[in-house]
Amino acid sequence: MQTVTSPDAPQGVRQVVVGPERDGQRIDNALMTLLKGVPKSMVYRLLRTGQVRINGKRAKPDTRLADGDTLRIPPVRVAEREEGRAPAGGLVASVADAILFEDKHFLVIDKPSGVASHGGSGVSHGAIELLRAARPQEHLELVHRLDRDTSGVLVFARTRAGLTGLQALIRAGEVTKQYLCLMLGHPSKAKFDVNAPLLKSVLQGGERMVRVADSGKPSLTFFREMEQYPGARLMQATLGSGRTHQIRVHAAHIGHPLAGDPKYGDREMNKRFREMGLQRLFLHAAHLGFELDGRSYSFSTPLPEDLKAFLDVLSVKGKRLVYTRDKSRTDI
Repeated sequence: MQTVTSPDAPQGVRQVVVGPERDGQRIDNALMTLLKGVPKSMVYRLLRTGQVRINGKRAKPDTRLADGDTLRIPPVRVAEREEGRAPAGGLVASVADAILFEDKHFLVIDKPSGVASHGGSGVSHGAIELLRAARPQEHLELVHRLDRDTSGVLVFARTRAGLTGLQALIRAGEVTKQYLCLMLGHPSKAKFDVNAPLLKSVLQGGERMVRVADSGKPSLTFFREMEQYPGARLMQATLGSGRTHQIRVHAAHIGHPLAGDPKYGDREMNKRFREMGLQRLFLHAAHLGFELDGRSYSFSTPLPEDLKAFLDVLSVKGKRLVYTRDKSRTDI
């Protein structure tokens, strides 16, 4: 059963029947989702003053909900969301058509490049908002994230148990995440790993940048050559940790950045690749697998057509293409 809201007027008291997707969730966290646009301080004030009740009883912030509870939410003024307008139908359809798998706990899509995982930072609607628009009666939560330009396997939870269970596995390093990427140049080894700590910072304009630094968090990526192309190698990258921009920064750190990477890549090579048809970062989340509650999950998706088409062009038109590795970088 999904969370059901009474048909009271939006400005009146709401009686919400808790569904299994919120079973075990703290009430303060649930209210943050149910009252989007309401400041956190307001949520805690509502709880502190006893205006929020579970089955008629006052609730503390750490009170946990149970399937079937009746949650009383008082009338509050919700700030208008910045995006205002509903997402375009074409965008909603593109994400809905990309569904790879769904069961009781999870829904998995092959996220198109150019679609953010979630809205924010100038993005009105990400994959989670588009899926919620496509399935307004369902409860969906984003389990993990992919960069906007990265395509591939993206998992959403349909239940609280699925969300917390998979996120716990991710934190414990018990989820297999493999990517396909095009690395510039010719690494001296066909199989190697990069073990370099990564430090994340946010620039004045809000842009995220990551660099290798001793003070960063431990980060490990395993690379394996899949195919050879002029001036580049198609690599499989398996994550040993899950840091922001990890594959991109580790590749640049060893002097072999990813093709089409506007932030950490080679400007001149990116320009030449654009002339051959590569219009985005060559990074694709090809596989994600894990075991939860005795069941094995495995999701895979092949390279999208635009990346396959570029490889075909590169194999023919890139025969004289040469990439000179930055000698100041760590050698592999």
